[in-house]
This record gives sequence, C-alpha cells and structure tokens, in this order.
Amino acid sequence: MDPKLTEVSQLFERFKAALVRNDFDTCSKLLSQLKILLIEFKSLPPLFEETPNAVQELTIARDIYEHAVVLSVKMEDQDAFERDFFQLKPYYTDVGRLTQSPQEYPILGLNLLRLLVQNRIAEFHTELELLSANALENTCIKHAVELEQSFMEGAYNRVLTARQTVPHETYVYFMDLLARTVRDEIAGCSEKAYDSLTVKDAREMLLISSDQELFDYIKEEHPEWEVKNGLVVFQKAKESAPCKEIPSLQLINQTLSYARELERIV
Repeated sequence: MDPKLTEVSQLFERFKAALVRNDFDTCSKLLSQLKILLIEFKSLPPLFEETPNAVQELTIARDIYEHAVVLSVKMEDQDAFERDFFQLKPYYTDVGRLTQSPQEYPILGLNLLRLLVQNRIAEFHTELELLSANALENTCIKHAVELEQSFMEGAYNRVLTARQTVPHETYVYFMDLLARTVRDEIAGCSEKAYDSLTVKDAREMLLISSDQELFDYIKEEHPEWEVKNGLVVFQKAKESAPCKEIPSLQLINQTLSYARELERIV
C-alpha cells in the first residue's frame, strides 16, 4: 500500500477508536490532521485525477467525511455538520466509480432533518429534488419528508411522537431540537388561546410525559408562567388598560376642513 495511504488509514483507525470512546477533543485533532493529509490525494474532488490508488483514496476519504458528520452530531455542532456534509456530498453525487456507502441515505436524511430544524424549507425541497427515486423510497429519507409534511400541516403531535421511531441513532439530536421548536410553537398558541390550563391538559397539549417534566420545561423555557392550584397560568392578572376615548367631534371637524381645502385646490 502507498505510504501516504497507510498513514491516513492508521490515523483514521485512531480517530474511530476515539469516536467510540466519545473522546471528542482527540477526534477533532485527528480529524484536522486527516483533512490535511487528504489534500495530497489528487484523485479526490475537485481534481478527480486518475491515480493508481484512486479507488482506495476516494473510499477512505468518503469514510472519513462520513465519520466527521457523525462527530459533528455527537458534538452538537451544526456549523461543523454543514461544513463536513458539503465536503462529503461530492462523493455521493460526482463519484461514480465507488460502490454505494451504507451511510449515504442515513446522512442525506440527516441533512434534510437539519434543514427542517433550521427552518430552511426552500433548501429542504431543493435537496429533495436532487435525490433519486430509490433514495426517496429509503426509510431515512421518507422519515424526513413525513416530518416536513406534518410540520407544515401543523400536526405537531406527529412530529413529537416521531422521535420514538427514528430510523438512525444520529437522528435523535436533531429530533430533540425539532421537538423543542414544536413545543415552543404549541406554547405560544396556548398562551394566546387560554389564560390558564390544568396541569394535566397542559401536559397533554405539550405531549410531556410527567408533571415533573412539565415543571422543568416551564422553569427552563417559560419562567413567566405560574403553576398554582393545579393550574398553569400563562399570564399574571393584569389590569386592563383603560380605552382611550376617540375624539369623534374633533375628528369630524378635521375631516370637513380637509374636504374644504381639497375643494379649493380642485
């Protein structure tokens, strides 16, 4: 094996071992080293030069970027996810000589989920249109599509319960973010629709499983709410601001004055 390829392979094995241990500092350092070494491979995008070890180089580079995407999710770093995904994407779209990676559809679906969480719906649909018919039938892609449909329809209960059926373990992070967004949306609607709800009704509406979880949610996300006498009170009682009297006579006189001025102009 080529010495450079051997060096990359050995370093990549250390990276994977650190990832299993959740040693993110070591992973980040090793990933930076790996990306520098990959620059020396002329067979990789965007050059795509024909080299004796092109297939091996392309394969290990794709594996590295796939693991980089997984690392970004584990580190809950959405910016790193976007960078690493766009470095990985050409290996899915522009490299025809490699066999399909088993991680391709899970990662493409994960990217769709990220766009949904970030409310980048136009980009979500753009990415969707680029996928093949086979990809659209994949469980991971269908999961993201169904979530987007439920979100747009306002079927928030389906969005929240979808966390229990994620097609891949890496989806949990973005599903939690989406659940938080949905709960905030439900909470905002509830505040406008009701002065208060029973603890039970609030829990059911927000699809929260226990009273304590509801209290924790209120404490962290809505400290302005009050819990008392078995009720969740959305707003403290406020004295209604007195309505200002409309100066109708003054308004009529001004309108007539403007009309007379217009007659003079005409």
